[in-house]
Amino acid sequence: MLKKTVLLVLSAVLLFVGCSKITTENYNQLEIGMSYDEVVSLLGKSDKCDGAIGLKNCIWGNEGKYIQVSFAGDQVVVYSAQGL
Repeated sequence: MLKKTVLLVLSAVLLFVGCSKITTENYNQLEIGMSYDEVVSLLGKSDKCDGAIGLKNCIWGNEGKYIQVSFAGDQVVVYSAQGL
């Protein structure tokens, strides 16, 4: 019983890690002019967004591995990544 529980937990962790949308493939699909909703459909809900006066800067991921996208209005104006 304990072996099955451990195996189930490890499988769930590997599935979660393997399902990250913070990938080079998804980064390469980003384009200037995409809407915020299009980026969210590609990368999922952002981990952090800050904004003011029609500008918004959002980050998906963490300090070691992330995709950062800046929006003016509702459109991508610049994006970058680290650790992919």
